[in-house]
Amino acid sequence: MAGSQADQIASHRARLAQLESDLDIAGQRNRYEELQQQAAEPGLWEDPDHARVVTTELSRVETQLKRYDALVERLDDLEVLDELAVEEDDEGSAGEVASGLRWVDAELDRIEVATLLSGEHDASDAIVSVHAGEGGVDAMDWAQMLQRMYLRWAEDHGYETIVYDQSYGEEAGLKSTTFEVRGPDAYGFLSAEHGVHRLVRISPFDSQARRQTSFALVDVVPVLPEVDDEVVVPDEDIRVDVYRSSGPGGQSVNTTDSAVRITHQPTGIVVSCQNEKSQHQNKAVALRVLKAKLAELERQKRQEELDDLRGSVQNVGFGSQIRSYVLHPYQMVKDLRSEIEIGSPEKVLDGDLDALIEAELRRRIRESDTG
Repeated sequence: MAGSQADQIASHRARLAQLESDLDIAGQRNRYEELQQQAAEPGLWEDPDHARVVTTELSRVETQLKRYDALVERLDDLEVLDELAVEEDDEGSAGEVASGLRWVDAELDRIEVATLLSGEHDASDAIVSVHAGEGGVDAMDWAQMLQRMYLRWAEDHGYETIVYDQSYGEEAGLKSTTFEVRGPDAYGFLSAEHGVHRLVRISPFDSQARRQTSFALVDVVPVLPEVDDEVVVPDEDIRVDVYRSSGPGGQSVNTTDSAVRITHQPTGIVVSCQNEKSQHQNKAVALRVLKAKLAELERQKRQEELDDLRGSVQNVGFGSQIRSYVLHPYQMVKDLRSEIEIGSPEKVLDGDLDALIEAELRRRIRESDTG
């Protein structure tokens, strides 16, 4: 006989009611109406910077309200379906209710984690750079695995991604890569990934099948709409190099020198872009990435923090990691900050990062509360 799942539905409604209060849904609906009116004004784009701020916030608020409303609607539907399942003793419908409640539970978890984000730029898009560290070709392969992991995570969360640059290793993998993740709270979530990541496995590149430890640095900075106004980059401070875009193994992917590399000489920051079709477009994107990184550095007052944020790979090795991924002799992912352990590294490498990100965000909250 199909049993009622009314208690579980009521429990989820209680969580949703708490979220309604935490997120100030009523206030967000009022704000959404205000932003819609601003976005509809004929002269909005006469001030492009203001227009971007308005449209970005409008998108964020709209997404938040849609997610909340979808949960309310789903719970209403599940309540009706549960009543029918009990009345008709329908095990199939009861199974649909159970499956629907699992989806609601996971979605509530995601939104609850988002309430932990209170940083100034947590709602922004993110620019992620991955640099291979110690470990030779294995480290380059590891950098490519990390890029795939983050792109899969972004896809699972409905985020847009744009790969700006990939520097391929001679044998395999990536020396470095830079990509943007666009969506509500992208930076807030991905900021938990900033640091050195360590991989332990049997090397697929070692003919004797020995265990290899590899390292890669993940650097995350927010994309700020006002970057162009905040950060001025004098021409004399940068060196611009153009080169031919390349693919795996060093093969050329176009016949013109359209790829652009910009070196910011005062800080040593190097950014590249080869994703766009023209040299002019690649330079514009590279400057945008550079300004985002410089804006992040400006918020850091101490020199040692500046060195960390600029994405240097010089100390990407033993003793500096934030997380270890062990594939041999046992299977485990352990975050050294939150001390969370996960026994399924293959799921993590396929983009299932939410538990790790949530644990780090909660650790930060606890640390700030006690500090």
